[in-house]
Amino acid sequence: MWQRWKRLKTGEKVLFGFVALLVVVAVQNYISIEVRRLSSANPVRPILTHYDFSGDGFHGSELFRKNNCSSCHRAIGNGTNMGLDLDGIGSRRDFKYLESFLRDPEGTYITRTVEHGMAPKSAAYVAQLPEKDRHDIAVFLSQLRADRGGAAARLPPVGKSGFIDAMLDMWVPDSWRIMFSDIRTKDDGADEAAKKGADGAAQGNHNDH
Repeated sequence: MWQRWKRLKTGEKVLFGFVALLVVVAVQNYISIEVRRLSSANPVRPILTHYDFSGDGFHGSELFRKNNCSSCHRAIGNGTNMGLDLDGIGSRRDFKYLESFLRDPEGTYITRTVEHGMAPKSAAYVAQLPEKDRHDIAVFLSQLRADRGGAAARLPPVGKSGFIDAMLDMWVPDSWRIMFSDIRTKDDGADEAAKKGADGAAQGNHNDH
């Protein structure tokens, strides 16, 4: 081994030494992160998804595990990432869409799917499950919600972002600023009150007629 090392050129020794250093640093960082994760009472990364299951939703979570859906999908922090990560899916898709997808994946998705759809795809069995089971799994998925600011959330995080503001200043035409409002500063409560007021006024005008 030593003789082989001596026969290497200086550049090769530097390259191998640099790679070895990277490996050592990577291992040290991994160990430190794991030690912190195991010893910390708080999660290392922020958890931006939540769930509050109904009776059907809880039963659907059991069916999700029982039918081995977690072998491809991740939900409630468990499973694999071979397929779509389903944590927060309820913030992107409603119950009707999810139930329809479980019953007829490719008809709902409007294109060929990788694992769902007609046999011999590995997840084709999902469409053959009893209707009540598909219903409960769809309820379970619809109740996997994302917090505002999470990757699966429809709304951006509250407050300003220097990076987003810089991109807007650089790329957004002035005409867009007139046409669209910045929903990061939108007061949902005020908008809802205004909407109710407008509806009340419209109803009053209708009664006058």
